Amino acid sequence: MTSQTSPGDAGLSPGSDSSQGIILTPAGSASPLPPAPSSLRQPGKSIKLVPLSQQGKEKSKQEEDHSDHESDDGDMSGRPPLHRPTGGLSNTNVPLLKEGKVVRGRTSDEHVSGQVGSRRFTSQRDTFRSRSPKLHAQGPENEAKKKYIYASFFLVVSLISFVVQTETAVYVQHTLHWNKAYCMLWLTHGSWIVLWPVQLLVLRAQNPKSSWSSFWLQHKRIIDSTAQMVQSQEKYPSKLTAHQHPWRYMIKMTAFITTFLTMAGASWYVAIDLTSPSDLTAIYNCSAFFAYVFSILLLNEKARVDKIVSVALAILGVLVVAYGDSGHPKGGSHSGGATNPDLPEDSEPDNRALGNLIIGLGSVMYGLYEVLYKKYACPPEGTSPVRGMLFANTFGSMVGTFTFCVLWIPLPILHFTGIERFELPPRNTAVYLAISTLTNATFSGAFLILMSLTSPVLSSVAALLTIFLVAITDYILTGEPLSLATISGGLMIIVAFVLLSWATYREMIEEEQKKGNEESKNFDENEAMLADSGLLDDELDEDELGRAQKRRDSD
Repeated sequence: MTSQTSPGDAGLSPGSDSSQGIILTPAGSASPLPPAPSSLRQPGKSIKLVPLSQQGKEKSKQEEDHSDHESDDGDMSGRPPLHRPTGGLSNTNVPLLKEGKVVRGRTSDEHVSGQVGSRRFTSQRDTFRSRSPKLHAQGPENEAKKKYIYASFFLVVSLISFVVQTETAVYVQHTLHWNKAYCMLWLTHGSWIVLWPVQLLVLRAQNPKSSWSSFWLQHKRIIDSTAQMVQSQEKYPSKLTAHQHPWRYMIKMTAFITTFLTMAGASWYVAIDLTSPSDLTAIYNCSAFFAYVFSILLLNEKARVDKIVSVALAILGVLVVAYGDSGHPKGGSHSGGATNPDLPEDSEPDNRALGNLIIGLGSVMYGLYEVLYKKYACPPEGTSPVRGMLFANTFGSMVGTFTFCVLWIPLPILHFTGIERFELPPRNTAVYLAISTLTNATFSGAFLILMSLTSPVLSSVAALLTIFLVAITDYILTGEPLSLATISGGLMIIVAFVLLSWATYREMIEEEQKKGNEESKNFDENEAMLADSGLLDDELDEDELGRAQKRRDSD
């Protein structure tokens, strides 16, 4: 006898016998199975159902087997379907992560089962992992080469501009007899004010299609962010530093560093009338030695034997040129080409000891100026070379502005006391004076970039090459043959510069490798922390300063 089912009552399955295989269904629901065909109905046997939880486990097992064979190339073919089963198929009994090998504080990918969010975890991990310093396209050696290419270009620019500036300055003093030492110092250092406007015009010429407002905002953002790096000496300033205005700090550093630069330049002009040109050139160019000493003390550079030998050989070459040549050695690495036109070659200065002391202090001041600029006005190591070059010219303009606006004050004092009468130069003299000051600005801007990209020591030794280049230029212009002392000393300076360049290049590669290892270690630690905290489920992006920021998926 069969039983009939009605809505709302529990009953027997259709076609089933009352005494065999009774299957109950919940009240108010239809039968979970359709009626079986009559050909398949066998008396005495009930229809057995597979529990829903077991079905979910079997389906999860199939998905897990499929995920083991899916590729990790980031395409969409291996991703699980967006419409996932719910309810009894949610597979709550499967653990999120199986027990397995732990890599950097998280379970490795091969041990991640086919849970719902596994592909998202892997995808975001790949996105974040691609930012690792180990996978950076440029290695330490390529980064050092890039800096050296820029540095080599600006070294050539500085040498050429210095030769032109020296020859025109000597012509103004010797031939045109406009010998105003302090006024020339004020004009040459004040001419640095043109560096940033010229740089801005060059950048604008390279990007003429963008509007001026967008171009200006972009340039201002780069300069402001670089100034924040300089102030904090961090490649990625903290949030507190990023919200501070760095220009008050930059104004203080400009006044502080310009003071040492002015003292060094003024010592040259004061010592001209007190000591011999040979002593003047030899002692003042010992600033390379003091730059290395201050680099060890203030920049924490290591005392390397190859650098010490290179600096000593360069200074020895300067001594050979200064004392082995009977003529007046003109110029020097930073003198501006000023000499004393009224001092005969065979005359003995009356206050030679005092003059040597003053120029010695000037040499110390110039070496200290170079190191202070590197420490307090240059971006930290690892900053983009282009960013460093842009900021070097900006700081040079700040030095020129401070010099032009402040250091004119002694001019009236010198005029009324009779020490140096202020006179406007004649038209012909003004032309050569303008060439001298503008080429000095070019030399100084290139020299600041050179120090920013390399080191004060290498820049100082490189500047000593101007002594030999000025002698060669004199030979080309006047036909005066080079003496044996000039050739020998010049070759010694060249060899010293090559040795120091190679030593600095190797040191830069070592520093880049060391820094890369440290950043990679910190990156791995941060990645492990983010993985443990679940932040890897969010895509990471970078702001304009390169700091990692979390960005939610737009979908």
